Amino acid sequence: MGRGGIGDARIAHPIVGGHEMAGIVRGGRLDGVRVAIDPAIPCRHCDLCRAGHPNLCRDIVFAGHGLRDGGLQRYLPWPTDRLFPLPGTMTDADGAMLEPLGVAIHAVDLGHVPLGADVAVIGAGPIGLLLIQVARAAGAARVLSADPLPHRREAAARYGADAVLDPAAPGYESALAAFTDGRGVDVAFEIAGTDAAIEAAIIAARPGARVVLGGIPSTETSAFPAATARRKGLTFAMVRRMKEVYPRAAALVSSGRADVRSLVSHSYPLEQVATAFETGNARTGLKVVVTPVP
Repeated sequence: MGRGGIGDARIAHPIVGGHEMAGIVRGGRLDGVRVAIDPAIPCRHCDLCRAGHPNLCRDIVFAGHGLRDGGLQRYLPWPTDRLFPLPGTMTDADGAMLEPLGVAIHAVDLGHVPLGADVAVIGAGPIGLLLIQVARAAGAARVLSADPLPHRREAAARYGADAVLDPAAPGYESALAAFTDGRGVDVAFEIAGTDAAIEAAIIAARPGARVVLGGIPSTETSAFPAATARRKGLTFAMVRRMKEVYPRAAALVSSGRADVRSLVSHSYPLEQVATAFETGNARTGLKVVVTPVP
C-alpha cells in the first residue's frame, strides 16, 4: 500500500478509516440490535445500480474513503438499509468479518466455479483463507493454495486447502503440475495484489480457464505474462468489492460452512488502534480487529 492511499486512490484530507464494521444500533427501528454494517452506500439511481451492479455505482459512498469517515470511532451515522441484524450466536468481530467474507463470495461468483472443479487460490491472507472455504461451499472438489509466508500456508491447510505451495519456490510449477496431473486448475483466484501473484495464477490455470483478480495492487498498473495468457485463451474477471452478499455471508457463518472467528489472531481496543495497524502491517498474524469502546 502506498503512503496516503492505494493504487490510484489517494487520501487528500484527514479521514477516519475502517470499513469492516459491526456494532449495536442506537435509535430507529433497529435500536439495540447488533448488526453488520455494509460499508458501501450505492445511489440506487444511476445506470449501473439500475442494471444490478451497485458495487460499480457511479456515485457510491464508501466508509473510510473519499469524504466519508469509517468505523474507527465510537459512533457512526449510517443508513438503516445498509445494516444487517446478526444472529445471536455471532459476535461483533464475526459481524465485521462478513465484509471480507463478502468479497470472497463475490469473487467466487465471478469465477463461475463448476461443481467438482479444481481451484487455485493465490494469496492466503484473510480473504484468500475465506475464499478457500467459500470455494469448498460452492462445490469445488479440490483447492490448491499458494503463499510465500509459511504461517499463511499453514493456515491455508487448516482452512481446507488440499495442497499448499510456496509460489516463490523453485519447484512450484512441477508441484502444481503434479496436483492437476498437468491439466491446470479450472479457476484461479489471485488475492495478493502483486504481479508475481497474477503470474502464479496464470501458470496455475488450464487452457480456457477463468482467472479472477481480487488483490489490490499498491501501484496504478499491473503486469503479467500476456503471451501465456493468450495461448491459454484465459478469461479474466476483476473483483470490485462485493455485490449485496451480506445475507449469504451471514448464512454461511451461521451454518458453520465458513469460519471467520478463528481468523482473528489479534484484537485491540480503540485507544490502541495505532498498535493494531502496526501489527497488521507486520503480517505476522492473520486478521487484526479493533474492539468497540465500552
